[in-house]
Amino acid sequence: MTSTTLDKARKAGAIAFWLIVWELASLAIGEELFLPSPVRVISRLSEIVLLPEFWSSVLFTLLRIMLGFVISVASASALAVIAHLSRTAKILIDPLVKIIRATPVASIVILMLVWISSRNLSVLVSFMMVFPIVYSNVLEGIENTDRKLLEAADVYRIGAVRRIRYIFIPSVLPYFNASIRSALGLAWKSGIAAEVIALPDGSIGERVYEAKIYLSTPDLFAWTFVIIVLAFLFEHFFLFLTAAASRRVEG
Repeated sequence: MTSTTLDKARKAGAIAFWLIVWELASLAIGEELFLPSPVRVISRLSEIVLLPEFWSSVLFTLLRIMLGFVISVASASALAVIAHLSRTAKILIDPLVKIIRATPVASIVILMLVWISSRNLSVLVSFMMVFPIVYSNVLEGIENTDRKLLEAADVYRIGAVRRIRYIFIPSVLPYFNASIRSALGLAWKSGIAAEVIALPDGSIGERVYEAKIYLSTPDLFAWTFVIIVLAFLFEHFFLFLTAAASRRVEG
């Protein structure tokens, strides 16, 4: 058995172990309202995935969180470059980044509801949660570029385009990739949290809130499982894109 196969078997075993613990706990409690069994949750999940409302809710939430994430990554990277080139810009942006980083998601949601529709709130919340992480990491990557390489580029009169391509981008990529890994999960969790608070019609957050209001614990567990799966797919999709981009730049 190869090490890869062994690792997969161990992971499957760990999942099976916790499912058994869940099932035993459910049997011990004996009340679905407090802890439904895995079988009941899977059964309920198989029912809701057949509903048109399920797919419309998934699409509603997924598109908005992805939009907020992409806009945030692009704008944070651009502003990090500007901050590196202009000390004044860096001084102006720094307090904003610190304020966003320190503000709780719930406070941001309540404040933003004053100005924008609840339907687009998850876009803005995802944007704001991702921005400080990407901005700080990209700026750090730029500022930690090897000075000796830049001096050599000056000596050999290497142009700006080639400097960016062969010096700055390879320097920034590890920081950028690390920020993406950190920001992906935060974007998803904060976006869902915003929906649970703001309750935009047709969102996953609304479905989770309804399950809680009507004490439908199997539905709550089923939707939580959906959120976990979507977060997993969301993360791996963007990590695949960043890895492909990294190989293209480094190749």
